[in-house]
Amino acid sequence: MKKKFLGMAVVVGMALLSACNQNTEQSGTTTTDASAPVAGQASVQDDQSQKDVVKVAVGSPDHTTLVAAVKAAEYVDVLANAGPFTVFAPTNAAFDKLPAGTVEGLLKADKKKDLRNILEYHVFVGVIKTENMKDGQVLNQANLKNVTLGVKDGKYTVNGANILASVPASNGIVHVIDAVLLPQ
Repeated sequence: MKKKFLGMAVVVGMALLSACNQNTEQSGTTTTDASAPVAGQASVQDDQSQKDVVKVAVGSPDHTTLVAAVKAAEYVDVLANAGPFTVFAPTNAAFDKLPAGTVEGLLKADKKKDLRNILEYHVFVGVIKTENMKDGQVLNQANLKNVTLGVKDGKYTVNGANILASVPASNGIVHVIDAVLLPQ
């Protein structure tokens, strides 16, 4: 029940963020031009603090495809917020394993809903470190679909994708994985 509540909280939070980003006029209030870019949490410059999950991915040359997908889905500011988040981050090589044209197709504006569903399937609301993972543990992701963790002989997986590395972030943790997780 708690996991479903957290999943719903993410969905509601995303809706609220979307609503807050829309320009509205109130009596006596000046609004910005609708064509002007709206800077969110991700635009905050801070070179002193620990990086958030977005900045961890942006700083990795192995995650340029994931970063492009997060930008296309307009989830940069959502993932730069307080969290906490556990992000299963596929490498560029993981995206390369998908059928030709899949990534390019998902980056098109008319496929934003599908792209968001896939990206949300890579995010758990909460922090799950590898030392706390249990074999067969089920996590309810931000898209309200489940993934299953595997732990065997010191190796960790999520839906069969290997966790190659884990990077702590100010708002959670990033687990680098070798496959793209696709919801059923």
